[in-house]
Amino acid sequence: MSLAVDGPSSSNIMDNDKGAAEKKSHEGDEDDDNDQDESSLQLGPQYSLREQLEKDKDDESLRKWKEQLLGGVDINNIGETLEPEVKFLSVAIVAPDREDIVLAIPEDGKPPGLWFTLKEASHYRLKFSFQVSNNIVSGLRYTNTVWKTGVKVYSTKEMIGTFSPQLEPYTHEMPEETAPSGFLARGSYTAKSKFLDDDNKCYLEINYTFAIRKDWGSAE
Repeated sequence: MSLAVDGPSSSNIMDNDKGAAEKKSHEGDEDDDNDQDESSLQLGPQYSLREQLEKDKDDESLRKWKEQLLGGVDINNIGETLEPEVKFLSVAIVAPDREDIVLAIPEDGKPPGLWFTLKEASHYRLKFSFQVSNNIVSGLRYTNTVWKTGVKVYSTKEMIGTFSPQLEPYTHEMPEETAPSGFLARGSYTAKSKFLDDDNKCYLEINYTFAIRKDWGSAE
């Protein structure tokens, strides 16, 4: 859900607009995050959290590593579920000198209309909270692709990490980014953000529209 468009200059966006005759709909471009390559990896067998705890229990170093990873998990309350569950609770835009913009996450992952407006040249971070249950989620990562008038202008991946199940939500902040600025940078954009794990399982996909304008609440 990176809101920046790779911090381009206005000339970069102009170059994209010049190729409008050859532009493709993002619907045919939606898997540019190389998920197909990653899904070809041969992964080992999956175990429930209880089975993982029982494995190699005589290896002291492994046992200590698992205890550190699992933290405060109540061993007596874990089941035999293989699949982890990751539920995203909130997404926010954090910027200096203003209150956080907390964004509602629709169940269908498709916010209606304009989801938010970003001030040009602003510095900001994305912050989100999520809850993990049932099993360890390994290699949770974030991918994001942005289009302007149907032309892809930005694509990124960020590794978030591996998390054990717990009652308390996790909070994660992305690296700071800077929104582009200038006449050609302003306008409406469409984007697709995904949160996936090592097995390429998608826990959340958001398809949305946002705008870059002169100010946070500006209509221009």
